[in-house]
Amino acid sequence: MATTDRNPSISSELDAGALRRAFGAYPTGVVAVGALRDGGPVGFAASSFVSISLEPPMVAISVARASTTWPRLAGAPVLGLSVLSRGQGALCRRLASRAGDRFDGTPWQATADGAVLIHDAALWLTARVGPVHDGGDHEIVLLELLGAELFPGVEPLVFHTSQFRELTPHA
Repeated sequence: MATTDRNPSISSELDAGALRRAFGAYPTGVVAVGALRDGGPVGFAASSFVSISLEPPMVAISVARASTTWPRLAGAPVLGLSVLSRGQGALCRRLASRAGDRFDGTPWQATADGAVLIHDAALWLTARVGPVHDGGDHEIVLLELLGAELFPGVEPLVFHTSQFRELTPHA
């Protein structure tokens, strides 16, 4: 049933700024994607993370075609995905930065197969890169899950309208 209380204004203008604001209205978690490459941790932050399938276990991330980090990670045997937790906003911004050491001061560990996992995350996943699909200015990367470790009671980092927020239980 349609309501008329609200008078929505749907703009036909879909410029990058308007789309960024519109997409920002949808809250997301943030995932650190990382692996050991050339003896050290390499990674980035992705807010475009989604579960895809339980059988087989799969997730997906979207990676900007302009990324200089993704080509270094794409050939890794296994990737680590760490769902960042409340309080890791500064780490998220560092992982999203194009300058400096993204892992400076960040406790992390590597698995035997080179997946990099961030300490104090809400969830760790390990995955193998699967098919990659065209997504306009991004690539949609399917990841085949190999393992998961959930940390109960650790609240995830939430990104909404370009700000980090905390979850509050609904009364």
